[in-house]
Amino acid sequence: GASGVQPGGVRQQWGTRVNCLLARESVAFYRSLNERLEPRVGATLEPCGYLFLAHSADRLAALAADVTLQQALGVPSELLGPDELAALVPGLLVSTVTGAAYCAEDGYFDRPQAVVEAFAEACTRRGVVIEHANVTGLTADGEGWDVKHGGGGASADVVVIAAGYNTPTLLTELDVDLPIVKQARYLLLSDPIGERLLEPLVVSAERHFAAKHLRSGRMLASDLSAAGDLDDHATRWRGHVRDTALELLPQLEYVSYPLVVEGFYDVTPDHQPVIGSVAERDGVWVAAGFS
Repeated sequence: GASGVQPGGVRQQWGTRVNCLLARESVAFYRSLNERLEPRVGATLEPCGYLFLAHSADRLAALAADVTLQQALGVPSELLGPDELAALVPGLLVSTVTGAAYCAEDGYFDRPQAVVEAFAEACTRRGVVIEHANVTGLTADGEGWDVKHGGGGASADVVVIAAGYNTPTLLTELDVDLPIVKQARYLLLSDPIGERLLEPLVVSAERHFAAKHLRSGRMLASDLSAAGDLDDHATRWRGHVRDTALELLPQLEYVSYPLVVEGFYDVTPDHQPVIGSVAERDGVWVAAGFS
């Protein structure tokens, strides 16, 4: 699901130790992805930088605490003042900004779908058989597991469930209750624009706003508070993005966003993922709830 619509972001700026360590390991892998997986079509991790803005003293203090944690774990993030921000991002208006956290190594894949394809190709070259089927359930089968799907079923000694927001459904028959819920998110995309208008990804949690100029030329933007039916509310989301751009990035004032893409997060109560083996269910593993 989400793998087909996500914009390929890879960042190391997180607020917990475990997420920072996972991100450091992931970035090291992704930097050498083409050498490791040898895909037919290469995928490039573009280090555009991620910039998280603060508009209040409290938000700036929270970002400063995150940067302290990140730096202790080897993440090369830094805290920047308004003057430094204006120099880093030409056109950024900083009159309402108290500061920001920035990591120049954070970035995105120019062709995010190529990452999914690279893993699949590397598996098939090593003899893995990939089947596409709608899995409906999982039950114990002697010492192994019976995986039910539309085409019948399959038996396995080990099952890894990485099905996003559908993960709890697949664990129901095992009497395992995972607190993962489905949350819709929306990306606004422009038609390709030749002139480069913005390099780092700029995020303002307090203004519920994010924007990035992709390598394809499309401008990506989001109303981070967007909720409700796409057909009913997309005009309002576009208006919020435009109004916030006027406050922060006026060079985006006349960018239009004809394309709206819907995807879904798998969200846990504490926004931390569930990774590991399932207690008393030998051979069942979960990787979901990445929020």
